[in-house]
Amino acid sequence: MTYQVHIIGGGLAGSEAAWQLAQAGIKVRLSEMRGVEGTPAHQTDSLAELVCSNSFRSDDPANAVGLLHHEMRALGSLIMAKADKHRVPAGSALAVDREGYAEGVTEAIASHPNIELVRERVDALPDGRVIIATGPLTAEALAGQIGSATGEDALAFFDAIAPIVHHHSIDMDVAWMASRWDKGETKDYINCPMTKEQYLAFHQALIDGEKGEFKEWEKNTPYFDGCMPIEVMAERGVDTLRYGPMKPVGLDNPKTGRWPYAVVQLRQDNALGTLWNIVGFQTKLKHGEQVRIFRTIPGLENAEFARLGGLHRNTFIQSPRLLDGTLRLKSRPNIRFAGQITGCEGYVESAAIGLLAGRFAAAEILGTEMAPPPPTTALGALLGHITGGAEIDSYQPMNVNFGLFPPLVDAKGGRKSKSDRKAMYAERAGEALKDWMAA
Repeated sequence: MTYQVHIIGGGLAGSEAAWQLAQAGIKVRLSEMRGVEGTPAHQTDSLAELVCSNSFRSDDPANAVGLLHHEMRALGSLIMAKADKHRVPAGSALAVDREGYAEGVTEAIASHPNIELVRERVDALPDGRVIIATGPLTAEALAGQIGSATGEDALAFFDAIAPIVHHHSIDMDVAWMASRWDKGETKDYINCPMTKEQYLAFHQALIDGEKGEFKEWEKNTPYFDGCMPIEVMAERGVDTLRYGPMKPVGLDNPKTGRWPYAVVQLRQDNALGTLWNIVGFQTKLKHGEQVRIFRTIPGLENAEFARLGGLHRNTFIQSPRLLDGTLRLKSRPNIRFAGQITGCEGYVESAAIGLLAGRFAAAEILGTEMAPPPPTTALGALLGHITGGAEIDSYQPMNVNFGLFPPLVDAKGGRKSKSDRKAMYAERAGEALKDWMAA
């Protein structure tokens, strides 16, 4: 195939960018390293594989990430279409059967007549139109090329993976089903309760447990707070976990009628309901230590693990300094960046930036004008943060949130009350997106 755009990286961003271009009639070469060479975090060769949680987080449009879901659906997102098709119960969150979802994305990309999927490692930046969507695990040679092209040192942080448990090995005589912190009527989470004594022993075990060794190039790499390893949270204070992933508030244990001192929650990880991931338990503990320590959790004494936790390094560029408003590298405008390498954080955010990169490139090739989405939309707010809204010197990975949006003001110039603000952000975004799409 004679292609017009070369996309490097078949994760969520690269797959979404390829789909958007192909749907616009543009010929695409999509290069994916997996199939030739693996990574420390991926388990399969499927495109858009989810390596951490199986959750796309809230699907409520009054939540910033839920609003982003809805905007992406309106723009024909492949990632959202396959996520919706392979959805599993998770209350108001959008969680997916990770295997079915990734296979669906791979089949759609591989069968599209405008996309040539090539399993290859790319070590040098091509000369034509390129979208780099290599994500947090960019191969060393290409990372060096990116560094040379940008003239900046890449920032880096650690991203951790939570373990997955076989459902049949969970003791439901101890655990019980409820919604997340007992919000809503659905019972999509398994809850494992802890007494104070059990919690304190567990907390100490996390601190004392043997951790994986850092490689030389990983030393002095900071963590991103949105994916903090459980043992690192434990080191921040004895109650940190009880106010975070092990918060017991609102969870009445039906066996005692009282809140536990702390609780460990598990969320369904596949469509069959046979696999459940331990929510918020990303970890760098050694595998043997994970089995030993996590089996002290009430209800998980005989847990069988389908996957244990892990740790990998994430890299991203200083996008606010380096990229223009359409994600092009200022020093080499033939190159666009998309996904986590731009400094956005999260599955949906990565795919959203891939969607925009693909559409910007398509408009450029077709000779049409495409203005960036308004900053009052989730897409526009996220793009604006990445391409200039963030503080350059302190730029860090960021999930979409209403703090990135222009503030709401009433007729007198004051801020709206907290109770109304989220719904009004969503309503304003919906109107702005509608006008932008029409234009």
